[in-house]
Amino acid sequence: MTVMIICVTIITEVNMKFYSREKELTFLEKQYNQLDSAAKMTVLTGRRRIGKTSLGTKFANDKKHLYLFISKKSEKLLCKEFVDRIKINLDYPIIGEITQFRDVFKLLLEIGKKERIVIIIDEFQEFYNINPSVFSDLQNLWDSYKFETKTQVIFIGSIYSLMHKIFQNSKEPLFGRADRILYLKPFSPKIIKEILIDNKEYSPENLLILYLITGGIPRYIEILVNNKILSEKLLIDFYFNESSPFIHEGKIILIEEFGKEYGTYFSILELISEGRTSRSEIESILEKNIGGYLEKLEVDYDLINKNRPVGAKPTGKIQKYHIKDNFLKFWFRFVQMNRSALENNNYEYLKKYLLINLPSYKGPILENMYHEIFKERSDFNIIGNYWERGNLNEIDLIAVNDLDKKMVIAEIKMNLEKAKINDLKSKSENLLKKYKNYDVQYLLLGMQNLADYI
Repeated sequence: MTVMIICVTIITEVNMKFYSREKELTFLEKQYNQLDSAAKMTVLTGRRRIGKTSLGTKFANDKKHLYLFISKKSEKLLCKEFVDRIKINLDYPIIGEITQFRDVFKLLLEIGKKERIVIIIDEFQEFYNINPSVFSDLQNLWDSYKFETKTQVIFIGSIYSLMHKIFQNSKEPLFGRADRILYLKPFSPKIIKEILIDNKEYSPENLLILYLITGGIPRYIEILVNNKILSEKLLIDFYFNESSPFIHEGKIILIEEFGKEYGTYFSILELISEGRTSRSEIESILEKNIGGYLEKLEVDYDLINKNRPVGAKPTGKIQKYHIKDNFLKFWFRFVQMNRSALENNNYEYLKKYLLINLPSYKGPILENMYHEIFKERSDFNIIGNYWERGNLNEIDLIAVNDLDKKMVIAEIKMNLEKAKINDLKSKSENLLKKYKNYDVQYLLLGMQNLADYI
């Protein structure tokens, strides 16, 4: 008799403790306290799962507020839903039928004339598909009511390129109307460490693997915390199985961003994830000019950045491209690159491939983590890497304080025994010619002394 064992990933839905975002909450509170003089408009943007909605609702929870989600349905049906919410949540009588969102928005601004109110409009970019004229309608209403209503409007959007276009493209009607655009970033290594400590699972190894796989994205960490998946083996087993919430996530969050040309963008990101970091190298493999794609990935989609060696001229041609998002970097490197195995549901192959390549993959991620740790210290105005043409004399971390004429030059290794101060000093000789009379501190950084810096 054949016994079939089916493994099912159970995703427990329990709200994790709210972490970080103190600066954003303080800013929103300050805006709220200024509503007597003028209405306020804030944009919350950032990649999907970053916690935009959680932040907005956390802020508004103790205030009179209304949350509106722009789902993919007709404007008339949306307005019917919103009118019902206004009647119930704001206890405001409405006579007659409202079928256009501009009239819903006007009604809310009218309600705000009498008292302070917070309006959260989530997935705002969806109006591009529902009714693009909404953007100019709202601009006209905002300009008319700004100094008459005590309304704080928070627009949330998860398609970064569209939210950027709506509020930061000078040709768009809502350009210049937002008082502030808050771009939410992933949790820092310090916050991830705090989460692990709170769950009694902290170790340098657990910190690195959680940072490596989730990239500090709050929703991903919440799923793992709720399911008590915070160590390397458990995490890998959880990630690579048929019911994994992560295995198809890269495709889900990016196809809508990229549209029909997602294939080319995916190919570029896949090559960058495996270390093909120069434009010429990528173009030689794809056999096409990718300058326009790289620019869009950097500016419109905020997915990559180009790094130049510390001390290099801003116009210098020596540069490398990197994927900013650690979760996507991991997904492209270990899932998308093996999509044939994925399509055949061969998760054991995916795990074996990961385990073979994970040791060498961890080193650059540890390097990224130390870069973030040094950025949080606020002691330096420049933090980056150094290398010379032909990838010679590579140095993992350079941190410069031009005011105090100080700099840190560091080698970062998973195993500190492989790092040598004399080698580091030798590699930095040409760099120091550009930073004469600077007080230099040489550091060897690794897993063993991670706790000294975070």
